[in-house]
Amino acid sequence: MKTRSTKDRRMRQRLTQEAARLMADEGIASYYKAKCKAAERLGATDTRNMPGNYEIEQALMDYQRLFKADTQPVALRRLRASALRAMRFFTGFTPRLVGPVLNGTADEHSDVQLHAFTDTPEQISLFLMDQDIPFELSERRLSFSKKEDPLTYPVYRFVAGNVGVEITVFPVDGIRQAPLSPVDGRPVKRAALAVVEKLVEDDGSGGNGGWEEE
Repeated sequence: MKTRSTKDRRMRQRLTQEAARLMADEGIASYYKAKCKAAERLGATDTRNMPGNYEIEQALMDYQRLFKADTQPVALRRLRASALRAMRFFTGFTPRLVGPVLNGTADEHSDVQLHAFTDTPEQISLFLMDQDIPFELSERRLSFSKKEDPLTYPVYRFVAGNVGVEITVFPVDGIRQAPLSPVDGRPVKRAALAVVEKLVEDDGSGGNGGWEEE
C-alpha cells in the first residue's frame, strides 16, 4: 500500500510539472487542456492522480522563476501596462483586471482579461464600433456558488497593437460579487484602476503596452 501511495504521489507530481511546462512553453491557457495533454504525454490518460488547478499554478510560478526569469517578467510588465491603458479606455464601464496579468503568471502567450459592468452588453458593442475597433463576440459560463448552476456572460475580444484584450461583461450590480476562480474555487480577485496603476508603478512598466497613443 505504501509503495502504491508513493507511486501515486510521484505520478501526480510529474503531471503537475508537465502541465505547468505546457502552459509556460506552449501557451496552453486552460488548466483542463494542460492536464489532459500532460497525461497523454506521460502515458497516464487513465490515471486518478490528476493534480488540482492550484497545484499547477504553483508549479507554473516555480517553472517561470527557474526557466523564464529573463523573459516572463518583461512580458508581464508589458501586459500590465497594456491592461492599464485598456482600463482607462473603458473607464465608463468600471473595468476590473482579473486573471494571469493580475496574479503575475501572465507571459507572452497571455491576453489581458477584464471584467466590465453595464446595463446592457450592447453598450460595449456600440462603444467598440464607435471607436472602429474590430472585435469577436463569444460566451463564458461562470459559477458564483458551488451549489448553483453556472451562468452565461458575453465576452468581447479584440487586439490592441499585438496584445489580446478579453472583456467579460456583467450587469452593473455584478460588481458586488465576483465569480468563482477555476484555480482555487474562491471568488476571483478583481483589481480596480488605482490598484493596477500601483502595480504598473511598482513594476516600472513604462510605455504604452501596445496601444496607440491618443
